[in-house]
Amino acid sequence: MASGFFAILDDIASLMDDVASASKIATQKTAGILGDDLAVNAEKATGFVSSRELPVLWSITKGALLNKIIIIPIVFLLQVYLPIAITIVLLLGGFYLAFEGVEKIIEFLFHKTHKEHTVASAPDKESALEAEKSKIKAAVSTDFILSIEIVIIALSSVIAEPLGVQIVTVLIVALLATVGIYGIVALIVRMDDAGFKLMKKSNDGSFTDKLGHLLVKALPVVIRILSIVGTIALILVSGGIFVHEIEYFHHWTEMYPSILIEVGLGLTAGLIALAVVTGGKKVVGAFKKD
Repeated sequence: MASGFFAILDDIASLMDDVASASKIATQKTAGILGDDLAVNAEKATGFVSSRELPVLWSITKGALLNKIIIIPIVFLLQVYLPIAITIVLLLGGFYLAFEGVEKIIEFLFHKTHKEHTVASAPDKESALEAEKSKIKAAVSTDFILSIEIVIIALSSVIAEPLGVQIVTVLIVALLATVGIYGIVALIVRMDDAGFKLMKKSNDGSFTDKLGHLLVKALPVVIRILSIVGTIALILVSGGIFVHEIEYFHHWTEMYPSILIEVGLGLTAGLIALAVVTGGKKVVGAFKKD
């Protein structure tokens, strides 16, 4: 009896060692997209009233966790029974991310004045609530696409391991991609509150007082940087999907820097998607008028 018990403990310890090694490899391979995920979701999760920042982040985090719960079993099933479907889903997700990135660029270049005017006008409570729900939905939708990429990369890095190791490893990476990323985002968006608290509890001119002022002044700059990095990340992740999933484009990286190929493909896919969506809206609008 005792020997059987210790044998079970030995098996569990061996499994944990395998999981630790596999998780390290999977995390290294997904590090790039985890960084992109942080930049994109930090940009998506900012811009709310201070009192609503943490509740909104919690709503997005719950949506992101639900995304992983939906995606992980589906990816495992598709990997076994219909591998081609994973490629198709990734490519569709690539177009979606590219569309979001290009839409932001177009909005910044050609609709900046209108946007500033819209922001300047104070919305009523109902409009603010609708805008909040819309932004949460957009953040969760973007997280869904990025989560597919993260889960697939994590699974592909441990595909040769036993099924138990694969499942635990993917779960660890998925949890890191949710709790870790949104935990960091929460720290970022609360920088100003931390700064104000330091200023209230410190003497004027002291180190903590200066640190508080720095945190308050740094927040808008950090958010702006994250907005830019998030848009670039959308384009790069999209382009990276096309490069890795389409053999023809993969060969281009042997002749040109991969980052240029990814940016070019991301922008091209985004313009195509934007043209399709814009054209579709005009067609639907024309039918409604009739």
